[in-house]
Amino acid sequence: MSKVAGRLKTGKKAAGAGSVDLAPLGEFVGYALRRAQIAVFDEFIREFAALDLRPAPFSVLAVIARNPGLNQSEVALALGIQRANFVVLIGRLEQRGVVERRPVDKRSYALHLTNEGEKLLAAAMDLQDRLEARVEARLGAGGKARLMELLSRLR
Repeated sequence: MSKVAGRLKTGKKAAGAGSVDLAPLGEFVGYALRRAQIAVFDEFIREFAALDLRPAPFSVLAVIARNPGLNQSEVALALGIQRANFVVLIGRLEQRGVVERRPVDKRSYALHLTNEGEKLLAAAMDLQDRLEARVEARLGAGGKARLMELLSRLR
């Protein structure tokens, strides 16, 4: 055992990992946040598979619906998506017929949902409401409010 490994406290075993000791990872906020995010996203991906929709495109549709007419840069910045990735994402949503780019001037386009995009987002919001209710149930009474407040402090 290395000197560093010897300094680590024994931690909890990873679920399904047999004899893997995760110390000290289980005590790190970043690690716990990432594992929780993966758990929620895995459930999201399973639920939204029927709509062929993943978290990032869902977020883009939601932001465009609430803010019609924003340009690509504004939406990408608001969601923290790199410009190059966002261009590809919007292109796919446009090919799918759920988002349209309307010219504002020679170099700028306003983003809007199409009728199909509005229908897709409505179906997605129904799924999201059910997913959110399951997460809230796991967190217990007042758990979501406490978690959201703590997460806002980290942001």
